[in-house]
Amino acid sequence: MSTAATTIRREPELLGQTVVVIGGTSGIGLETARRARAEGAGVILTGRNRERLDQAARELCAEDTAAFDANNPASLQSFFHGLPAPIDHVMVTAGAPHYRPPLEMSPEEARHDLTEHLLLALNVARSAAGKVRPLGSLTFMGGTGARRPRPGLAIISTVSVALPALIASLAIELAPVRVNVIAAGFVDTPLSASLLGGNLDKRRDELRATLPIRRVVTPADVAALAVHIMSNTALTGATYDIDGGQQLVS
Repeated sequence: MSTAATTIRREPELLGQTVVVIGGTSGIGLETARRARAEGAGVILTGRNRERLDQAARELCAEDTAAFDANNPASLQSFFHGLPAPIDHVMVTAGAPHYRPPLEMSPEEARHDLTEHLLLALNVARSAAGKVRPLGSLTFMGGTGARRPRPGLAIISTVSVALPALIASLAIELAPVRVNVIAAGFVDTPLSASLLGGNLDKRRDELRATLPIRRVVTPADVAALAVHIMSNTALTGATYDIDGGQQLVS
């Protein structure tokens, strides 16, 4: 009796859908756009740098691009208002964490760092309302590394705790559109390289030696989680940690 090998084929998870990636020119944003394309989605990329944006668009055959600063509410609103058709998902990776001793900051600097990420999430939600199809999603990036109080991290610790609360509330406000946050630890991105400079390789080695997964987390790891959150319509109002077990050993 002979047996024949059976190939199991599945339909792409985002087939025919449209994904907007705000901050989609490098790192986690670019990888999420790449993963979404592989799962059958069309992608629209935004970023501040037109040259990098055009390069990413060519690489991924993006449907459209827009160059603007996502932290400018007027530009953000204009972008969403100008979308010609409804979209399905928004992934927000724009912005960078601020690691500055709070007592050395001016009141204006502290106000900026405390509110930037929270206001970005709120402004995206406000601007995207009515543009995202029911059971579509908004996904934001947060972090796990500053949850434990440590000297010099008061600002980012506060934002790390506040963002999930805001996202849970937005999930109620925007329902049936789903709203979630991905909380990452160290991810091996160009942003991490710029923040760590000459200490990058040392940090990589430390994590490979101590993390339970025995490797560093990559943008592709986060992108896989992001696409799963987009495709699983039971997920909303939640925070999903992805740090390779970093919280367990820090």
